[in-house]
Amino acid sequence: MAVGAFAIGKCGAYGEAYDYPAANVARATALKQCRGACTALTMRRACAALAIDLKNPCGAHGYAVEPRISSSLNEATRKCYQFGGKECVIRAWACDAKG
Repeated sequence: MAVGAFAIGKCGAYGEAYDYPAANVARATALKQCRGACTALTMRRACAALAIDLKNPCGAHGYAVEPRISSSLNEATRKCYQFGGKECVIRAWACDAKG
């Protein structure tokens, strides 16, 4: 089964990997693309999204992993506002093969 990963860092940094045969390879690939200290989330039959505050990219942000792209986009945006964002926008998103 295909596995993906989405890495998130400070100031809108991110990395993505999808359709890899193993979770550890997907995570390593996503982390390699992400600049700075990043955290990687695994996606299996899911989508991930990252929202940042357009006025302050290094400030509030939100991310989510959900079964559908629309759900992940909405949840990431909601979390960005919840954490104090004033003008939250989607910075990046990715889905694995079945997301």
